[in-house]
Amino acid sequence: MKNLKLIASLIVFALFLGCSEDNLDVDLDALVAPQNISALTTVTQDNTGKVTFLPRGEGVTQYEILFGDGTTEPAYVNAGATVDHTYKEGVYNAKIVATTLNGKKTEVTQVVTVSFLAPTNLAPVISPVLGDNFSITVSATAKLETYFQVFFGDVANEVPVDFMEGEAISHTYVAVGSYVVKIVALSGGVAKTTSTQTVVISNPINLPITFETAVPAFGNFGGAFSVGANNPSIGVVNGSAKVAKLTKPVGAEVWAGSTIELAAPIDFSTKKVIKMKVWSPKAGIVIKMKLEKLVATDATNVEVDVTTTVANGWEELNYDFTTINNANNYQRIVVFFDFGKPGTGVDYFYDDIELVSGAETLVLPLSFESATLTYNFGNFGGANTAVIANQNATGINTSTKVAALTKGSGAEVWAGSSLALDSPINFAVMKKIKMKVWSPKAGIVVKMKLEKKVATDATNIEVDATSTVANGWEELTFDFPGVINSNDYQRVVVFFDFGQTGAGATYYFDDIKQSN
Repeated sequence: MKNLKLIASLIVFALFLGCSEDNLDVDLDALVAPQNISALTTVTQDNTGKVTFLPRGEGVTQYEILFGDGTTEPAYVNAGATVDHTYKEGVYNAKIVATTLNGKKTEVTQVVTVSFLAPTNLAPVISPVLGDNFSITVSATAKLETYFQVFFGDVANEVPVDFMEGEAISHTYVAVGSYVVKIVALSGGVAKTTSTQTVVISNPINLPITFETAVPAFGNFGGAFSVGANNPSIGVVNGSAKVAKLTKPVGAEVWAGSTIELAAPIDFSTKKVIKMKVWSPKAGIVIKMKLEKLVATDATNVEVDVTTTVANGWEELNYDFTTINNANNYQRIVVFFDFGKPGTGVDYFYDDIELVSGAETLVLPLSFESATLTYNFGNFGGANTAVIANQNATGINTSTKVAALTKGSGAEVWAGSSLALDSPINFAVMKKIKMKVWSPKAGIVVKMKLEKKVATDATNIEVDATSTVANGWEELTFDFPGVINSNDYQRVVVFFDFGQTGAGATYYFDDIKQSN
């Protein structure tokens, strides 16, 4: 038998060299030992004790199986093949020795249970897959079992999946709903033990979608595909850590894209605009957004095209659905990048899909240039702030408008002004805030304080910076390394010449933005 094994190995080696004659620099010594070695052992359900071994692993040329029941001669099995062996009732430690082309070996022990009694203590484990609302994993343990089968309950005439104790089987459902998952523990005879559990597949994804904690189950078509990804360009426009990436491979259809199915229809009763942040390697491409019902029909689908204006950077696009029929219950969002052009292998990114009124919102970055926003400053301690024309349009700040804070004569040492934003600041990645300031003297303390919408002393945080320029613009940085993003800081408070009584001086500030 050993001679036959040697001959077989030499034949495989010769075939390998023959197939590799055009690539003579193959380094056999570099091949690693086999990995992830196991075997699926199934037993015929007829009380005969006949076990079929299907060895599995990576980098394996041949398997050697020692059955563990006193049989002296091992069986040799090629990759992908099976071998049968008949056992008496009992528990056996079979050995599986996997060999690579260069002779490196990996050995594992496989417990083989041959029992004609029904398995006991069946304990299935069904777990959700983090970040994928449509997928589960199934594993199980039991006593006296030979192997397991699982039925996922989502198709008619389902063929079960066989698995061993210690394995986890993954499955992805195509639609929301309740499914009865059946796990069967099989013995070496006709006896078996069954357990069923109901799995509810739901889709909690609704607007706004940020991709920070949950990634939807994307539907992909035309050759394009979307996945969750790291932000390729964290900055002022998009400080998020996680985004979605759509790849449009070479040759993908001109209409290739991806879909996101929501948990409930979008309510367009008051807000009619969907905004989305996008990143494209080039400007001037069409990004189409299409809205569909769950049962899509061309008669009710609506779509809007917007053209990018930024290359290799984030920008926010607005999709106006003012004329939409809210009764159509649109529940699926479809996005197409570079619509009308075949795929070229380019990656596009998108994030922060949100339903808005369409009106401009008061969020960072703040430049005070808007003609439509109202800057309602909250003033206290004798300070007063208003947006005025830039009186000192020089140096690093030549903008048209700025905010001017006057600390009246006799104003409190803690006098200042606050501004409530329309949404919380996202500190998931960027922990600093920069602000341009103008002061009539250097060396004053400029304090920035962050508050929740409903301010509490327990959560307020503040940072001091000291001016270094007199009668000129400079940019100060306020670092909040320990900021807790879940506190949802939504109010920015500024104090000039903090700790000193007001002397009637006016200070200017502008361009408040996040930074790394």
